[in-house]
Amino acid sequence: MQVYKFGGASIKNIEGIKNVTQIIQSFGAKNLLVVVSAIDKTTDRLQELAFAHINGDERKHQLLESVKDFHFDIISKLFTDTRNPVYNDVANTFVEIEWLLEEDAEDTADYLYDQIVSIGELVSSKIVAAYINQQGTFCIWQDARNYIQTDNNYREANVQWDKTTKEIQKHLPSYLEQGILLTQGFIGNTSENFTSTLGREGSDYSAAIFSAVLDAEKMTIWKDVPGVLNADPKWFDETEKIPQLSYHDAIELTYYGATVIHPKTIKPIQNKGIPLYVRSFIHPEEVGTEISAEATTLPVPSFIFKVNQVLLSISPKDFSFIIEENLSHIFAIFHRNRVKVNTMLNSAISFSISIDNDEQKIESLINDLSADFKVKYNKDMELVTIRYYNQETIDRVTVGKKVWLEVKSRNTCQMVMKNIG
Repeated sequence: MQVYKFGGASIKNIEGIKNVTQIIQSFGAKNLLVVVSAIDKTTDRLQELAFAHINGDERKHQLLESVKDFHFDIISKLFTDTRNPVYNDVANTFVEIEWLLEEDAEDTADYLYDQIVSIGELVSSKIVAAYINQQGTFCIWQDARNYIQTDNNYREANVQWDKTTKEIQKHLPSYLEQGILLTQGFIGNTSENFTSTLGREGSDYSAAIFSAVLDAEKMTIWKDVPGVLNADPKWFDETEKIPQLSYHDAIELTYYGATVIHPKTIKPIQNKGIPLYVRSFIHPEEVGTEISAEATTLPVPSFIFKVNQVLLSISPKDFSFIIEENLSHIFAIFHRNRVKVNTMLNSAISFSISIDNDEQKIESLINDLSADFKVKYNKDMELVTIRYYNQETIDRVTVGKKVWLEVKSRNTCQMVMKNIG
């Protein structure tokens, strides 16, 4: 039994859906669980819709119609027979959003966000499953919310593993014996029976949950790159594929911001010793990258870039030392504001932190910190992380830059920098 995960880029149009179908069909007739994301930029569009509803913006109805038109255009090209059940199935799924938009946005913003944005995965999975069946391969659509059980920490829900394991093991093995099983990534269900999400790009994590609970032979993430590269092609003209990675290095790279795999993906499959493959849906015949327990050192240095960073400098107002008590208070404020730290460094009386520039969160964070601390900040920074660095690699990324903060360990160097001039 294996698990495949396909992201939004792989099913961004009818050609993509047809290609994914061929990859799935080449596996065989059963014992394959497929996890799909929302189609291409749908999550971004639904996020804009969610915020429009939350903020009372009347454009919300126009935004919804645009999302619906986009999907029904794809459906009309894949299914020429308008009597195909997928037409009504998808229309009824969008009704869930229409019901929400009819009422004032009185619930919490994060709750409303999850109820709206989650529709993208439900719609895409129904379209793909229907097309696979139309092409002659028996495909069973299943709602991931019946299996992935979470708390109600909306927008970044925590998996309730005991409940999730029970539901998956109770039902899915019998479905997998009958045919291909297709479900959604990113979404779950709370004990109150409301939809939750696992965080942006969380479909990888969903696939890892299913893999771990079902003791999959292996898990494959299909991407638009040939495997795990040592740098993002957006930032480097010349990149190298890493043929093999240890779980440890994969966790380090994802923690520091490598976007090829969701940060939470590795742990569930590492616990079960399940190998993870990153392969190209453009060239599915190629091997890709294998991530496993085998201890291997990266053959080349790896570079991870995070732009649009804010560098905070936090100092006690009474000129006291940055000690455990102050650090505990600072991190409690970060946790309360749901702000993640990308890198940090402390001196005797100052604590510097690099974070993503989320204006709403940062404004609230600085207000809370300012009650007890002096806070300075610099925007438009970038954070570069080099795994297995040397001086040559550091010199390569700092040309024309001023380094504001540098943190080094045995294998990793992180630098917060800004263009000179």
